[in-house]
Amino acid sequence: MGLTLVYEAGQTPLHDDEKNGIKIPAITTRGELDEHEQRNIEEALRWTIERRRAYKPEEILSEGFIKKLHFRMFGNVWGWAGSFRNTNKNLGVDKYLISTELRMLLDDCKYWIANQTFTDDEIAIRFKHRIVSIHCFANGNGRHSRLMADILIEKIFKKEVFSWGSANFVKAGDDRKAYLAALHEADRANYKSLIKFARS
Repeated sequence: MGLTLVYEAGQTPLHDDEKNGIKIPAITTRGELDEHEQRNIEEALRWTIERRRAYKPEEILSEGFIKKLHFRMFGNVWGWAGSFRNTNKNLGVDKYLISTELRMLLDDCKYWIANQTFTDDEIAIRFKHRIVSIHCFANGNGRHSRLMADILIEKIFKKEVFSWGSANFVKAGDDRKAYLAALHEADRANYKSLIKFARS
């Protein structure tokens, strides 16, 4: 039968070869996929919580950590988890520019932290926005970027993780609309709405 997916506004469609990367053939619907991905993400959250020691920015702000976290979040479900996408999408940079753009973001974020260029929350949210704009992976970029922001704010700045409106962004609704609107504001270099939403 195969995997049949219906996409909400703002979600990135998978190519057929990416769908073929599913590790659990019994998954055929969006609901089943969401359930398995959520379980995998909860395992990744436990992995991050268990690492209670202080981190240096360069440990988290590395291509290796970015890939490892994505694998931890989706590796039980997708064969390509933790690998940069090899197809172009309806958003994000060209597939050949992913490593270059990510390296620039990582260097920028290290500079922001070292020089206190922005508030702690704004640094984490700017990072989240830029990495999701690069769209490193075939899928899961939004969830990955939010967890990266949480890791930055907790492990580097020693602050509470973001609540993200306590929303489920997979399903359509007012929270998803508010989140997408805040992302569009950030596209215009106005991060206030996204910071406010992250802390709501």
